[in-house]
Amino acid sequence: MRVNNNVAMMATFSLLALSVSAAFAAEKPQTGGTLTWGVEVEPSPLNPQLNGQDKAELILRAAYESLLARNADGSYVPWLAESYKVEDEGKRITFTLRKGVKFTDGVPFNAAAVAENFRRIQDPAYAAGTSLYALGSHLASVETPDEQHVVLNLKEVYTPFLSFAAGLKLISPKSWESPTVKAGGAEVAGTGPFILQRYEKGQQIVFKKNPDYNWAPANAGRQGPAYLDGVTYRFLPESSVRTGALLSGQVDLIEGISGNDAGEFKDNPDFDYRHALNTGTPYSLFLNVEYGPTREQKVRQALLQGLDIDGMLKSIYRGERTRTWGITSPIDPLYDKGLEGKYGNNPTLGNKLLDEAGWTQRDADGFRTREGKRLTIDIVQAQATVRDQRGVLLQALQAQARQRLGVDLNIRYVDSGTYVELRNSGQFGSIANSNTPTDGIDIENHYLPVKAGGAINYSRTSAPEILPLLKAASTTLDEAKKRESYAQLQQFVILDQAVAVPLYEPEDQIASAKYVHGVGFRAFKQLPENAWGVWLSKH
Repeated sequence: MRVNNNVAMMATFSLLALSVSAAFAAEKPQTGGTLTWGVEVEPSPLNPQLNGQDKAELILRAAYESLLARNADGSYVPWLAESYKVEDEGKRITFTLRKGVKFTDGVPFNAAAVAENFRRIQDPAYAAGTSLYALGSHLASVETPDEQHVVLNLKEVYTPFLSFAAGLKLISPKSWESPTVKAGGAEVAGTGPFILQRYEKGQQIVFKKNPDYNWAPANAGRQGPAYLDGVTYRFLPESSVRTGALLSGQVDLIEGISGNDAGEFKDNPDFDYRHALNTGTPYSLFLNVEYGPTREQKVRQALLQGLDIDGMLKSIYRGERTRTWGITSPIDPLYDKGLEGKYGNNPTLGNKLLDEAGWTQRDADGFRTREGKRLTIDIVQAQATVRDQRGVLLQALQAQARQRLGVDLNIRYVDSGTYVELRNSGQFGSIANSNTPTDGIDIENHYLPVKAGGAINYSRTSAPEILPLLKAASTTLDEAKKRESYAQLQQFVILDQAVAVPLYEPEDQIASAKYVHGVGFRAFKQLPENAWGVWLSKH
C-alpha cells in the first residue's frame, strides 16, 4: 500500500512538474510569425519628422528611433546615444553616439548623419510651417568633433530643447536624395527593429524584421532583433469595425477602442485589455481671438462656463475618458490641479455673459443675434484627426451650445490642404486639437504668439502677459519655478482669457487576443509601444 502511495505521489509530482514546465515554456517568448494590428489612423505623411499625428507614432516608431528614451519619471536613458552632457546652463548639449548602429539602407549611423538631421529641420524648404522648424530655430550651430560626438549649440537658454533633441526621429542622410522624402515611405530609412516594406494607401502598411537590430533602449530589458518576422498595420478608422475584426479573428490586436466597445474585452477571458492616458495638450476647442464672434472675451467665457463637459463625456464614452481642466495632461509633471472644478456647467452665467456682450436677440431658430447677425462660430476639425468618437462629441457640443446658450457651432471637417490654408489665414472660429509633446514644448506650441513661433497657436492669442510666462518657464533650470510659471499661464489663458475649452485627455486603449504577448505602453508618454517586444504563442 505504501509503495502504491509513493508511486501515486511520484506520478502526481511528475504531472505537477510537467505542468509547471509547460507553464514556464508557455511564458518563454517565441520567435517567428507575423502580427496584424488594426489601427485607427493612417499616417499622413509617412515621414516620421513631418508627421504630426500622435496616433501614427505607434506605426512610425517601428522603423524610426531617437537618441534617448525616457523612464516613467521622465528621466533619460541611452538609446542611439549612449550618453549626453548639458553645459552652459543648457545652451550646449553633447551626445555621445552608440557604436555599431546602422540605418536599414546600409548607411552608417554616425555624427555626420545625426548632424544632417538637425541641420535639415532648420531648412524652410523641408520643414517650414511645422513645430519641427520652430524648435529648430533655437539652434545656433551643430558641431561634429569626431564620428561619435554631436554638439548642439543653442542661441539662448531654452531648457525644453533637450526633450526635443532626445526624441527627434532620425532618418538616413540618403533619404534626402529621394524626391519623396517629405511624403516618406520605403526610401526614407531609419534604424528601427522593422523595415518599411510596403504601403498600400487606405489599406495597410507592412513591415519586415530588421535582422541586424541590436540597439534597443537601455530600459528595454533585452537586446536583439524583434521576435516577430513582420507586422502589418491595417487601417480601420471605424471603432466598431476594429472591434468586429478582433472578435472575428481577422486581426490579432487593435488600438483605439470606444467607450461603448470597451466592455467587449474588459471581462472577456479570450482577450487582454489595457489603457493609458497620454501626455501633452488635452483635446480642446481653441477659440480664435482674431476672427468672428470669438474675438469677444465674454463670448469665449460664455462657452467655457455654459457647457456641461462632464455630462457629455459620460454619455458618449460611458465613463471611459478623463475630463481635463487645464492646458496639459493630468499625468504631466507640469500639470496644475488649481483649475479643477473652477468653471463650467453654469448656463446661467454663460447666458449672462452673452447678454452683456450684446447678443440679446433671438432668430426664428432660437439662436442669438446682434444687429441681425447670428452668433455663429465655425469649428474646424481636420479629417485626418477625426478619431475616438470626436465627431460625436462635437455634435454633442453643438447641441448643447444651441440649447443652453443659443450659440450656433458650425462644424467643418476639412482635408489636410484646406486645414493648412485655414490655419495660416486665421479665417476660422475654433480649431479642435490635441497633442502629446512634453516638457512644456506642447504648451509653447499652442500659446506662444504666432509671430514668435507658436507653430500651432490655434487661438492666435498674443496677449502680452503670455510671453513673459513662457520665457520664464523655458529659461529656468528650477523645476518649481517652471511649474509656477506654467500654473500662472494656465490660470490666465483659461479662466481669464478663455482662449481654449479643455474637453478630455486622450488615451490609448489596446485589446489583444490571449495568444499575443508583450504588448504595452511606452514609458512616460504612455503611447502604445511598437511591436519589437511582441511575440505569439501557439493558437
